[in-house]
Amino acid sequence: MKIKNICCIGAGYVGGPTMAVIAQKCPSVDVTVVDINEKRIAAWNDPDVENIPIYEPGLSDIVKEARDRNLFFSTDVNAAIDKADMIFISVNTPTKTYGIGKGMAADLKWIELCARQIAEVAKNDKIIVEKSTLPVRTAAALKDILDNTGNGVKFQILSNPEFLAEGTAVEDLKKPDRVLIGGDIDTPEGKEAMEALVNIYASWVPKENILTTNVWSSELSKLTANAFLAQRVSSINAMSELCEKTGADVNEVAKAVGMDSRVGPKFLKASVGFGGSCFQKDILNLVYIAKTFGLNEVADYWEQVIIMNDHQKRRFAANIVKTLYNTVSGKKIAILGWAFKKDTNDTRESAAIYVTDYLLNEQAEVVVYDPKVNSEQVYADLEYLCTHSNEEIRERVKVVTSAEEACKDAHAIAVLTEWDEFKELDWKEVYENMLKPAFLFDGRRLLNRKTKEDIGFEFYAIGS
Repeated sequence: MKIKNICCIGAGYVGGPTMAVIAQKCPSVDVTVVDINEKRIAAWNDPDVENIPIYEPGLSDIVKEARDRNLFFSTDVNAAIDKADMIFISVNTPTKTYGIGKGMAADLKWIELCARQIAEVAKNDKIIVEKSTLPVRTAAALKDILDNTGNGVKFQILSNPEFLAEGTAVEDLKKPDRVLIGGDIDTPEGKEAMEALVNIYASWVPKENILTTNVWSSELSKLTANAFLAQRVSSINAMSELCEKTGADVNEVAKAVGMDSRVGPKFLKASVGFGGSCFQKDILNLVYIAKTFGLNEVADYWEQVIIMNDHQKRRFAANIVKTLYNTVSGKKIAILGWAFKKDTNDTRESAAIYVTDYLLNEQAEVVVYDPKVNSEQVYADLEYLCTHSNEEIRERVKVVTSAEEACKDAHAIAVLTEWDEFKELDWKEVYENMLKPAFLFDGRRLLNRKTKEDIGFEFYAIGS
């Protein structure tokens, strides 16, 4: 089966970069990314590619190369569906905030809406690819909707979960550890559909790095991978608290453990906690699935990873209050970094949001700087997740355009994203422009074991 036209529904952090790389690597395939968000599509089509809505190193260059050649961004969803041989579904699947499974289960309403729209529009056979992170057996629901359209159209459902790390997404797409494709391995039609997607990726990915499985294994593998990675973060953060009590250095502990070939060094960096769109959502989803099958011990085991992560954020914020003489009321606290990690403008579940909320509860005045996150996003995050009124948030949280401005006349600094530019700050000069005594709280261990003599601050880092 030769794929000539691809449609991706969803122009977010997964759909946009993934389709840009596919378009670059497969110039004979037309790729159209569609979204009902007109503002987002307009940003993807901005003549200045530096203004595209997703920041990833190297992404703007790829978009510049492929856009209007074989990469297109549009709000005309129906036209793209009608034209496509293969349709990727890459819409948001947030944790439910209502009804059965509230707070744990994935909200699949956008997935169902996509399926119903495809079913209504499609006039010829199509391959549907699950790109969003989904609970196991979602493909069955998709197939049930699509197979009962009455249009006589045949659909093949594939699972192709993404394993991208934001900040390195372009490199992850160009040189993936593996590409996972799940489908109906028991029928000729299913195998043909899988081979069609394999051939797309094989344009640049070695075939030995492309794994094919049944669709259920593929769906569950994504949740499992994120759960394992998040578990490592919570594990080293649990040890960081013990290090603080015993005088051990969590960096040294992590290095010693990470050199064990059975463990490995990745995801063993102590921090204020993991964020992003995947880890918490996927673990909660895994917990919910386990509970629905009556596997309460399994659910409790994975839920502890979330509990540890929440604890780490609370204790970091509490340490700021305790160190500043048990009160931050009226004191200026500078937050350096709002994105959940460096080299991305994604703020979903960022630790900075929760630390700021805690400080607002203590009547602090907060000033935020992030190189890639604008004030509109900072306020939107706080207004969505915090209990404070919008007026109070905008009165007591200021967003500025440089680290130096954020730190001027501050009582304390909290480094919450490990942006490289923070390593290059003249910390002695920053210290001179702060109120004394001045404190530095390094939630990402950016400066490691810097001492007061090195930089002037009273210095506090996770696991020091």
